[in-house]
Amino acid sequence: MIFILTGAGISQESGIDTFRDKGGLWRKVRVEDVATPAGFRRDAAKVHRFYNQRRKELTSSRRVPNAAHLALAELALTLDRGEVFLVTQNVDDLHERAGSPEVCHLHGSLLSALCLNCGRRSDWKGDMDRSSSCPKCAQKGGLRPDVVWFGERPFHFDLVYEMLSRCSLFVSIGTSGAVYPAAGLVGGAKASGAKTLEINVVPTGREKLFDEGLYGPATEMVPLWTEKLIKNK
Repeated sequence: MIFILTGAGISQESGIDTFRDKGGLWRKVRVEDVATPAGFRRDAAKVHRFYNQRRKELTSSRRVPNAAHLALAELALTLDRGEVFLVTQNVDDLHERAGSPEVCHLHGSLLSALCLNCGRRSDWKGDMDRSSSCPKCAQKGGLRPDVVWFGERPFHFDLVYEMLSRCSLFVSIGTSGAVYPAAGLVGGAKASGAKTLEINVVPTGREKLFDEGLYGPATEMVPLWTEKLIKNK
């Protein structure tokens, strides 16, 4: 089984802002203000404005899946069911729009709302604010973006580690590997005996953890890699 982890780099070529790169989101706003539970309690309006803007950008006609997203979808649809486990740190829906049949979102989804009153989730594509009503319980004032903030536990980690222990190949695409616990996945894969591959625009400095590296734009490197796999199927 192939375990694929994708990060901000794969969506950057679709015009989605990254976080830590030069000019990334965390150079423009303080993490503490818009990506922590404390920041939301302190100024929910500011947090909502930040995510409303990101949601608006994601749903614009200019933000579409690129060749890397499409190549991963083709790979999953070509191989036998269950042979590809796709995990993303991204909160966009570009993998789904590209046609990937199953996507595990570690950090949640920008197009989902979590109700702090009833604990349930709802699809959400428009603006959100303190006056928004939960589609499930109808209460106002309890909705927040359904994304993982700093200090919160990533979603689905039990499933992720179960699949990691079963994979024969671990592939990291477009992620710096700087954020834990996701950064520790490659080590877990190697401990389970899996081969490891890094695909990134430039080496991340973690080459010793990977058996192989492919470096260049994701829209070029990912299709080259998946085409080879499909041909050798």
